Amino acid sequence: MAEKKLSKKALSKSFHNWYYGNLTCFSQEHMQTFGYLCSMLPLVEELYDDEDKKAEAMDTYRAFFNTEPQLGAVVVGITAGLEEARANGNEEVDAEAINGLRAGLMGPIAGIGDSLVVGTVIPILLGIAMGMSTGGSPLGAIFYIIVWNLFAYFGMKFLYKKGYEMGTKAVEFLVGDVGTAIREAVSTLGGIVIGAVSATWISVKTSFQLVNSNGEPYMVLQEKLDSVFPGMLTALVVFFCWWLMAKKKLSPLKVMLLLVVIALLGVLVGFFDPGLKY
Repeated sequence: MAEKKLSKKALSKSFHNWYYGNLTCFSQEHMQTFGYLCSMLPLVEELYDDEDKKAEAMDTYRAFFNTEPQLGAVVVGITAGLEEARANGNEEVDAEAINGLRAGLMGPIAGIGDSLVVGTVIPILLGIAMGMSTGGSPLGAIFYIIVWNLFAYFGMKFLYKKGYEMGTKAVEFLVGDVGTAIREAVSTLGGIVIGAVSATWISVKTSFQLVNSNGEPYMVLQEKLDSVFPGMLTALVVFFCWWLMAKKKLSPLKVMLLLVVIALLGVLVGFFDPGLKY
């Protein structure tokens, strides 16, 4: 029997299913499971002729899966190669081996991806976009939409292809000492980028001051704070938001709503001055 080989068309369709649908039917119970099913469907359809074999192969990918979706493309590529090997009768590749590999890669990939993509690339692109949006220019938004989508698409396609080509060799690279070093380095870089973006684009200042009987200020709180620690309020707000999300597990949306409430109350009591003139 001739060796089965996945066609470029099937691999391309599998990749695009993951690219567009990695969050298909997303829920707290299944996360990216159904997105993974969709991405493997064209491969299974091409590799197996028997309907029972197809059902058995697809049943493998009903197991829970969740990771960083951009870097997660490499896991889909790896399992594409493993599914091809299983279809060709490789006895070492079965459902348990494939799901064990997927489960083992979820954590390392998420650790690298969250630090690299969410913690580094996106803040850098947003920082550039905000700079281009000065004065209300739409160029910043256009820049971010185009550059981010190009980066995500071609980056994910490259990872999917490399995962398919490397197969199980990628596992040693991603979960071994090299993978650990990459996660630590990227996490450090992500922290530096977040700090730089926070210092550049976030500015929290108070308008609170004490005045004498003549209405002249004799104590301006912001000046006192700047003499001790310039940017103190900005740093406190950033750490407060981090504490709410990291320790109290509040969603970013709830944190933003809380900041709106704090800002409104601050304006009402005179602690903040938005500088609006009517």
